[in-house]
Amino acid sequence: MEGIALLSPVFVLAACCSGVMGYAIQRSGTCMVTAIDEILDGRRTERLFALVEAGLWVSGSILVWRQLGGHTALPVGYPPSAASALGGVLLGLGALLSGACMFGAIARIGSGQWAYLLTPLGYFLSCAMFSARFGQRPPMVGGAPLLDAGWLIVPLTVFAAWRARSAWQAARRGELAAHVWHPHQATTVIGIAFSLLLILVGPWAYTSALLALAEGRHSGLVIKLALFAVLLVGAIVGGWSEGSLRLRLPPLADALRCLAGGALMGLGSLLVPGGNDELVLLGLPLLQPYAALAAASMALAIVLGRFLVRSQPAHAR
Repeated sequence: MEGIALLSPVFVLAACCSGVMGYAIQRSGTCMVTAIDEILDGRRTERLFALVEAGLWVSGSILVWRQLGGHTALPVGYPPSAASALGGVLLGLGALLSGACMFGAIARIGSGQWAYLLTPLGYFLSCAMFSARFGQRPPMVGGAPLLDAGWLIVPLTVFAAWRARSAWQAARRGELAAHVWHPHQATTVIGIAFSLLLILVGPWAYTSALLALAEGRHSGLVIKLALFAVLLVGAIVGGWSEGSLRLRLPPLADALRCLAGGALMGLGSLLVPGGNDELVLLGLPLLQPYAALAAASMALAIVLGRFLVRSQPAHAR
């Protein structure tokens, strides 16, 4: 990413992918909080499976790209540890407090829920305050386990062909747009766009851009922040196209809740290490054990938090 210049063809393509990803986030089900709420309230798993599928597209894209002889920088792994589990718990509690994970916050911003602008701010402030104490990365344990499971390319390719056939059938019926922007397929679009970003500029997540800014790491920072800005613009355009965008000040309580939730998620990401978006779209697709541990801890914290809230008398909430 360090050698990429603004307005270069590579950056323009990457920016298009980031904008599409933001637009798709507005229509998708990428938030872990809403996925768990759907399971608890509706006994449905559509959003959870959509998250899994987004990760499958990333895994398949990496394997196919490597099979074609392409190379891209992939994040290294870390050993699973108590810090990973604790970080996952903090990610879950922060998402529960704010009402959305770091992915979901982008969707809320695109919908005109401006209190969620403070979620990335809280994340950044927490990283700036605590990175010196908790931001030391554990010893690396090597590359991505996914690359040692090359046999997965066969079932993943079959799965991709099946999904492509569904899109082709929708196109023949004149329903391609409705098909693509259905919440489940929109989550797939995120996985594909993220895969292209990974190939073009290497590992990128907007939480990593906020962390780099907080720690004063300037290498590639302009590109990372520019892609983050395009991601936000894409989400806002998505909200505007749906008619959900409104210009109104959020209640103070909502703003403080989002700020505190972002701060908790920032601290959690230092311990994992990695934010919600990095776990879903990088760690888990690469089959990293530490990411699986952190994601499971995050989900468990959200579930237990939901049950705790619901067990309280109505007047105490």
